[in-house]
Amino acid sequence: MILTLLTALPIVGAITLLLLGDRNKPRYIALAFSLAALAITLVLWHRFDPTSTALQFQERYAWIPALNIDYHVGIDGLGLLMLLLSAIVVPIGIAASKQIEQRASLYFALMLLLQSCLFGAFTALNFVHWFTYWELSLIPAFFLIKLWGGPKRTPAATQFLVYTMVGSVAMLLSFLALYLGTGKFDFIDLTQLAQSGQLMPTVLSNLNLHHITPHHAALLLFAGVFLGFAVKVPLIPFHTWLPATYSEAPTGATILLTGAMSKMGLYGFLRILLPIFWPQMQAILTPLLWLSVATIVLSAYSALAQKDFKRIFAYSSINHLGYCLLCLFAVVKFTGADPGLLTQKYAAMNGVFLQSFNHGLTAATLFWFIAMLESRSQGLRGLNDFGGLRKVAPVFTGLMGIALFSSLGLPGLNGFIGEFLIFKGSFPLVTWATSISVLGLLITAIVILGILQHVFSGPLNEKWLTFPDLTTTERLTLFPAIALMFALGLYPQLILGVINTTAMHLVNLL
Repeated sequence: MILTLLTALPIVGAITLLLLGDRNKPRYIALAFSLAALAITLVLWHRFDPTSTALQFQERYAWIPALNIDYHVGIDGLGLLMLLLSAIVVPIGIAASKQIEQRASLYFALMLLLQSCLFGAFTALNFVHWFTYWELSLIPAFFLIKLWGGPKRTPAATQFLVYTMVGSVAMLLSFLALYLGTGKFDFIDLTQLAQSGQLMPTVLSNLNLHHITPHHAALLLFAGVFLGFAVKVPLIPFHTWLPATYSEAPTGATILLTGAMSKMGLYGFLRILLPIFWPQMQAILTPLLWLSVATIVLSAYSALAQKDFKRIFAYSSINHLGYCLLCLFAVVKFTGADPGLLTQKYAAMNGVFLQSFNHGLTAATLFWFIAMLESRSQGLRGLNDFGGLRKVAPVFTGLMGIALFSSLGLPGLNGFIGEFLIFKGSFPLVTWATSISVLGLLITAIVILGILQHVFSGPLNEKWLTFPDLTTTERLTLFPAIALMFALGLYPQLILGVINTTAMHLVNLL
């Protein structure tokens, strides 16, 4: 029952906030519930058996027996990692939202509802159950943008909702076809059918789709599911909703969007698309690799052209998740029984897991610094609005510099080892795609160093002579995130030791 309890806890917190209203320090109440969820997640982490490939903490109850729909939850190393990331990111988003004063109880209630949807999506193993959380997560995210966003919040919120809904509808149609053909909604059952080679023949036979070749029918079903996840990550060219959404959303909501919601798409690739549709991914591997390369390189160039911090890091997020997709597609490549390449696939898959977690932590922390910068500058967040801040705010400069270098992948910080494993694993598998993608690293370095130069170095802008450094409270609240960056950079086995068995199991399914 612990996974159900974890998912229900934020809902209880949201209801509590709505009942108490704005006069009872809603931010602190929301923070307390989110930290309680983090505590439960750490208990799961402690009790998890990292040597087992089986799903753990499973709960299964008949929900709608007539349709073969169960309430089925459970986690492996991937699910546990995503739960931990969500449990870390939400308190950061709440802590970064201290400027929210109007309808604060509703704002923080929506954040907790979004956390519940994240927990549900990362634990559900039946499509209907999972899809319910997948869609419900759009509601709090939409209203967080729409009600507390910037001047262009309405078109940004609408674009976000429309894009993700289009992807969701395509995915729903594909899974309905799978259900009508197999009578199954459970991801584990569908994976077993796919591994035995019976999934597509069974679907085509039961749906009487004899006028369509099995290959084309399978690609059509794959395309629907792929579109749903590609929009959420996002993968270029399905990314155009993201920069406006991130820049117009309140910073606390942006932290949840980049730190956790984007990982729902990546989780879908790993949990659903890869085990069920890997033959179709192999069939169109070259186009998929080109899309991932475009995602890495073009988003890095786009970040270089931006002046607004939020848009810079929005494109940077696309760039970092592009590495994960490049690696994921590389793992799909057929390599026969070569044990050396199999080892590289293991390394690559571990890199995908670790990079997804590290990006969520680092991106959330960077947007937290942006929130602090905005609160000290009456809302300014342009690259050319500052200069020389290291002279008046050395602690702010140092700690944000650590987060920036983490994003850059500096050795000793958490961002390095994930990218190292990704390139180590991908290069022998898809040399040409990995080589081109190195351009993304070089451009990202220019972007990060440009931020350090424009904001913190050079002569001090007289307007910022009284720019306040971090308070003691702010330093203490930032400390866990910064410490975790160093801990994972110096000892990545903290996570790799838990996820390695799951990563190897996913590779062995192919």
